[in-house]
Amino acid sequence: MPASRRLRAPGRPPTSDRSPAAPPQRHRIVVAVVASALLFAAAVAAAWLMPTAAHGEPAPATTAIGPTEPWVWPVPPPIAVVAPFRAPPTPYAAGHRGIDVAASHGDVVVAPAPGVVRFAGPVAGRDVVSIDHGDGVLSAIEPVEGAVAAGTAVTPGQVIGTVASGGHCDAVCVHFGVRIDGEYVSPFLFLGGLPRAVLLPMGSS
Repeated sequence: MPASRRLRAPGRPPTSDRSPAAPPQRHRIVVAVVASALLFAAAVAAAWLMPTAAHGEPAPATTAIGPTEPWVWPVPPPIAVVAPFRAPPTPYAAGHRGIDVAASHGDVVVAPAPGVVRFAGPVAGRDVVSIDHGDGVLSAIEPVEGAVAAGTAVTPGQVIGTVASGGHCDAVCVHFGVRIDGEYVSPFLFLGGLPRAVLLPMGSS
């Protein structure tokens, strides 16, 4: 009997050589909804991780050591640094916690930056003037016969005294130190370079 004329068992559906039917409509809708939800979640996550500047708000600024404007030197030019800053390996070890700038007895000493005089007076045999510049920054210059009192607000270049005697400089230089939150740092971080400066060995004239 030809294959086309074969009888099939009662109740048995006819066979077909066609490929399986496409997924039901409801299945396609579920897949589309899940895909949309995933895309939305990815967009929200990307927006959340972007800098705030993308939302029209300023991004947080980075913090750098030193002022936006360079400080002025505490003594008039020409500037000659006779001893550089040498950070001690530990807080109580030997080092040179500042720089020594050549100066003569009686030379004018000025405030390097705006601030308020924290102290002016003798310390261990030499006169010191220290200035609080805010944000934990404190400068100190010695030996200086102060012309200002504690609590006086000063501006850059304002006269705060004259070069005195005492200490390791003893009328041939001034020692200029800077601390940030109590830790000594190099004043060069604030001075912005040497204006026509000369680095001299200690003891040179």
